[in-house]
Amino acid sequence: MEYKANSGVWGTMFGVPCVVADNFLKLATGEQIKALLYILRCSGRNCTDEEIALNTGISVQQAADAILFWEQVNVLTPASGAAGNSIISAPQITAAPAQESQPAAEINKDEVPKAVPRAKQNLNPSEIAQAVSDSKDISELFKIAESALGPLSHTQQNSLIWMYSYLGLKTEVIITLIYYCMSVEKTNSGYIEKIACTWAENDINSLESAQEEVQRLTAYNDFTGKIMKKFEMIRRPTQKQNDFIEQWKKEGFSLELIGYAYERTIEQINKLSFDYINKILISWKNSGYTTVKQVRDAESSFKNSRSNRSRTDNNPDPDIEKYKVVINKF
Repeated sequence: MEYKANSGVWGTMFGVPCVVADNFLKLATGEQIKALLYILRCSGRNCTDEEIALNTGISVQQAADAILFWEQVNVLTPASGAAGNSIISAPQITAAPAQESQPAAEINKDEVPKAVPRAKQNLNPSEIAQAVSDSKDISELFKIAESALGPLSHTQQNSLIWMYSYLGLKTEVIITLIYYCMSVEKTNSGYIEKIACTWAENDINSLESAQEEVQRLTAYNDFTGKIMKKFEMIRRPTQKQNDFIEQWKKEGFSLELIGYAYERTIEQINKLSFDYINKILISWKNSGYTTVKQVRDAESSFKNSRSNRSRTDNNPDPDIEKYKVVINKF
């Protein structure tokens, strides 16, 4: 389908620098475009953050952030002697001087050794635009990431370039990571970068290894989610609690058995305690109990022995003492 402009609304016009359309339509957010259009419309006078916010529907903070973005790429300049911004002619963007910390244009991933995470550099919009222009991989990475996450913020753009250029992760690995984070509803840059560092340190840098790791993480999260439901937890587990959960999964404890240990914990101390639950589970394992049925059979045997045998304080029933060691020795 083709489109053409409605000439009836062209009675009055204002200009938009070509550099904006050529270099920043993909990089700028909707709020940044709104703010720029309003400032361009008001060419010849100063605009405050509050005025921009009032007339564009964005917040004052978003207006301030947008102005900073356009200042960094030399489309706007602070108005001298006034609290506002005015327009300058749009410059042509030139390539940034080559520096050791600048993103590489093209990286042969097969020649990159095991990646070592480096300090993250906050690239300005011009440097991001240059990286996208120089690297087909980064350009494709931005397109796929946008299709998944929506318009990318300046922070997200920086994050993608850092993972690709500095951590050395391949494009398909980063995309796999993004879709995994979407599946667990954690798409903030900090969370994605944390996993990316782990993958780089552990040399998870192929599509196959990334998919295997996603399967492991998915299984772990599913296991954790079910435990949270059994324990009636509202907040996500702490790191220490996650360590217990990881241990239980490795030990092969069933969710049913863990749930039963939780019930016993509530009955004994009336609160959730991962340490207490863990001691119960270890005690059961050491006694050879691997199912809830086996534990209940032991409990039933204990009750029967107590009802059928008498004991005194000086001569306790050895079966009862044995049960106590098995079930409550901690």
